[in-house]
Amino acid sequence: MPKEKTAYLNDEDIRKLLNANFKKSILDINNIHDFSVEIKPEITLDFIRFLKESRDLQYSILIDICGVDYPERSNRFDVVYHLLSMTKNKRIRVKVSIQENVSISSIVNIFPAAEWYEREAYDLYGINFSNHPDMRRMLTDYNFQGFPLRKDFPLTGYTQVRYDDTQKRVVQESVELGQEFRDFDFESPWLGHISDPSNDEIE
Repeated sequence: MPKEKTAYLNDEDIRKLLNANFKKSILDINNIHDFSVEIKPEITLDFIRFLKESRDLQYSILIDICGVDYPERSNRFDVVYHLLSMTKNKRIRVKVSIQENVSISSIVNIFPAAEWYEREAYDLYGINFSNHPDMRRMLTDYNFQGFPLRKDFPLTGYTQVRYDDTQKRVVQESVELGQEFRDFDFESPWLGHISDPSNDEIE
């Protein structure tokens, strides 16, 4: 018995289907590179659930959740969801913009794999996901200050860690840059000045 063929789904089909169900809450749709949708934060749960459970879409795999920092905007952060439909062979990117101190709903109850993705976004950006079962840091050190992927986070950080032989443990202390300042030059990065081989004396 021949296998049933999966109906092909093009970008226009997806656009019509999403507009039919969420038109008032969709802020933007484009298909530059991957198909992308920007939605209002309040429909995040319903929208992600629809993408997964719709028989026409079947976005059953959560590839990743990531954050993007735009310090100059009032809605400082974008939370970006990347999903894949294996049956339709289609990807979709869902963007949600939120303010710095505003939580966004966790999608762990829809995609259990979201638990660690959301913890990573919290740890690196400070984005809080409401109703998350274990909202705590997962990559940085204990008592780490700040959120390292924010654009206003200093490159040196606020503290550094080292092993203290006297205390026999790892300690945190203020950042100390032990290497002295050195001028950098692309022609001669170690000497700090341009070296012209034509002026070298031949022995």
